[in-house]
Amino acid sequence: MPQIQIIHAVSAPFKKILFLGYERDKTRLIDALIEYNCDVHYGNQPIDSVNYDLIVSFGYRHIFKKRVLDALNCPIVNLHISYLPFNRGAHPNFWSFYEGTQSGVSIHLIDKGVDTGPIIFQKKVDFIDETTFAQTYHKLINEIEDLFIANIQDIIECNWVEKPQIGDGSFHLTKDLPQQFRGWDCVITDEIKRLKAMRTT
Repeated sequence: MPQIQIIHAVSAPFKKILFLGYERDKTRLIDALIEYNCDVHYGNQPIDSVNYDLIVSFGYRHIFKKRVLDALNCPIVNLHISYLPFNRGAHPNFWSFYEGTQSGVSIHLIDKGVDTGPIIFQKKVDFIDETTFAQTYHKLINEIEDLFIANIQDIIECNWVEKPQIGDGSFHLTKDLPQQFRGWDCVITDEIKRLKAMRTT
């Protein structure tokens, strides 16, 4: 099994949690879990059989294999910066603008699909001052961390109401991003207009 780093260990933890994905200096959530007296371990590589009360996945780049999911005895909570079921998979922030779907953030349970598990917390997000993809991305990250922290006790205690995703939504792979895309610092309205014009010519 790949090495798991112990971030915070206490003699009588509230819960034992594995955090997968962003490192501690890239997210507020690890420290938030520590403040709740949780025993927090960290990893960013594929996992095998592990023994935790809860697994939190945020910015984790690996798909959980079926045999791993079958072997786990705890829920996996995933943080995804889209309003599911729209824009599952890669680059959700880009596709919400390109396809004109609602932007938002979703905290959901991992199942055997990709971003298809039942939703436990969700929020629509609108943009006012943000004009570039990078600016909207940073707002979405902040919003989903706020949503997690606002509900952190219920998440740690697995005290939630699961809601199935309704409708087909949409899904995108990394390779689906248009090759002509000029980058995340582009002004969204200008870039979407340009890309759609190229598509019709």
